[in-house]
Amino acid sequence: MLQLQIDGLSKTYPNGVRALDGVSLTIPTGMFGLLGPNGAGKSTLMRTLATLQEADSGSARLGDLDVLRQKDEVRKLLGYLPQEFGVYPKISAETMLNHFAVLKGITERRARKEAVDALLHRVNLYDKRNERLGTFSGGMRQRFGIAQALLGDPKLIIVDEPTAGLDPAERIRFHNLLAEIGEQVVVILSTHIVEDVSDLCSRMAIISRGRVLMSGEPAEAIREIEGKVWRRSVPRADLEAIEKEHTVLTTKLVGGKTYVHVFHDDDPGEGFEGVKVSLEDVYFSTLKEAEKAA
Repeated sequence: MLQLQIDGLSKTYPNGVRALDGVSLTIPTGMFGLLGPNGAGKSTLMRTLATLQEADSGSARLGDLDVLRQKDEVRKLLGYLPQEFGVYPKISAETMLNHFAVLKGITERRARKEAVDALLHRVNLYDKRNERLGTFSGGMRQRFGIAQALLGDPKLIIVDEPTAGLDPAERIRFHNLLAEIGEQVVVILSTHIVEDVSDLCSRMAIISRGRVLMSGEPAEAIREIEGKVWRRSVPRADLEAIEKEHTVLTTKLVGGKTYVHVFHDDDPGEGFEGVKVSLEDVYFSTLKEAEKAA
């Protein structure tokens, strides 16, 4: 089974921002979720793995390929959907995908038509193939983006914040498509939306300030903090006092009431009750622990 091995990747921009700080990860075939807040270094890591920018130090290998040095070879195996995926609004989906196919090296006309038609069917856009991309909804545009990323039968697919801005129905359709793709190849899903990782990924990592804070299986990460997350409804006026006394993970308005989730090794009393731990609790508790250690 193909895997991506990342060791000690670091990157500091000219303005002094250290976007990657010794990132090491093992990413196997299947869906891998990379969670982190905005500015965590996720996009820098994705662009580096997609051969679009250089790292200062470290290494990355896709099977036998050196990702940082054998860029042309890696690009033949790569599908990439960046966070900002621009399209020519007046060009049809079929024409644009055909153009991308030529760039991918599918030069024989019949093979190219077969590939383009098959992908448009796969992402459920075949009936819209003659419509201009500028008329597409956000979800349709993302599905088109995945179609271009799948050209050339890639072995590594990188998608950066793919569901941001999608409505719930489009997000579900996109999830189903990603889940199907992830059965065969290495797929890295970079996002700040915890539910995307919870729904799709068998392995994950949390990154913040350019560092990997944890990596492993979501279910195992949840088990590790089971019994340590507590919930209580509080008047908004008491929130500041609660935040001083406890490690507050989240504050949510539910049915008109404000609820806080706090992290505590044992029952904190004061009316708190234990809750079923979610990946969101894992995510925020990991970030809070990192903040304390900083």
